[in-house]
Amino acid sequence: MEKATFAAGCFWHVEDFFMAVPGVISTTVGYTGGHTENPTYEQVCSHTTGHAEAVEVIYDPKKVTFEQLLDKFWENHDPTTLNRQGPDVGDNYRSAIFYHNDKQKELAENSKNAKEKSGKFDKPIVTEIVPLTKFYKAEEYHQKYYQKHGISSCPVPQMDM
Repeated sequence: MEKATFAAGCFWHVEDFFMAVPGVISTTVGYTGGHTENPTYEQVCSHTTGHAEAVEVIYDPKKVTFEQLLDKFWENHDPTTLNRQGPDVGDNYRSAIFYHNDKQKELAENSKNAKEKSGKFDKPIVTEIVPLTKFYKAEEYHQKYYQKHGISSCPVPQMDM
């Protein structure tokens, strides 16, 4: 099993679309990319911690590749909006790939460059590609939020495997 960590707006939605990917074993929502140790949701939402709402994805690389997870990441949010996804505004909603090793960094940078050159986006991509330092698991009531509350999120585009 391998790990990947992504931020693309509200972590409830991000978790939901990664959970639907075949080969993803588990997901955990949390906070990363900031300077406050053991932040709470309220602290992260105060925009004083520097953390993003993020999702840690545990996946089976024999069933889904990191590159396929990157494709899913780009498909499911707007990487051209700085510190914003839809109605959610603030640095905690920024677009970011938190890489775990040099190979993930290289693949993420190549993927971002390809997306920028594709012409798919009218504006520059603002997604950060930064090393994962420490991931703090969010409070339990945030884990699998949509499942716990019987909420259906937006349909997730199917990936060609």
